[in-house]
Amino acid sequence: MQQLALFDLDNTLVSLDEAFRIWAEEFTDEHGLGTEAVGWLIALDREGVPHREAFFTKVRTRFMLPDSVEDLWSRYRRRMPYLVSCRRDVLDGLGQLRAWGWQVAIVTNGTADNQLGKIQQTGLAGAVDAYALSGVEGIRKPDVALFETAAKRCGMTLAGGGWMIGDNLSADIAGGRAAGLRTIWIDRSARHGVDHQADHVVTDVLEAIEILQKIKKGGGPS
Repeated sequence: MQQLALFDLDNTLVSLDEAFRIWAEEFTDEHGLGTEAVGWLIALDREGVPHREAFFTKVRTRFMLPDSVEDLWSRYRRRMPYLVSCRRDVLDGLGQLRAWGWQVAIVTNGTADNQLGKIQQTGLAGAVDAYALSGVEGIRKPDVALFETAAKRCGMTLAGGGWMIGDNLSADIAGGRAAGLRTIWIDRSARHGVDHQADHVVTDVLEAIEILQKIKKGGGPS
């Protein structure tokens, strides 16, 4: 199997949940919504509203805001790249993978400005070989074509196999499997009894990187 490692971005390489909490606090303060609104926004986010346009439609209605949905969403997209962060040990881990001969890419869903801003602001742009963003390519995970785009930008094809690492069971794990990749699920909630079908389950991306490093050394799980 070729040394191709594809990583999801949000809540895999960067902590989107923490960044969202900070944004929610800023947003409620800016609009004078009160502290209870922070919890409501976080709960709405955790419901998994499929698209931020739908999310901000609910927010605008709930708080009777005069701003348009597009304005609210646009300001969110501009702000979030400055709130997310990628830990130094994660950046170092990606560098170690590349030093071992792995081709590393990011495969993420989301608008082009938001996701590209996160990749650039966190230093990930220089820590990977390539990236494929749904907002740029016009296709979304779990569509196999987005994984193929990332592989090609690494000078490879999905026919040679590889790994997909992410926190979303549908987009990352099922999508990766459909693309012919082995998968590592980042289960931050330590959910037991979930039918994940991933090859490995970890709670942090560093554990996933360690698995890949052991594979290269020939002493890890296959």
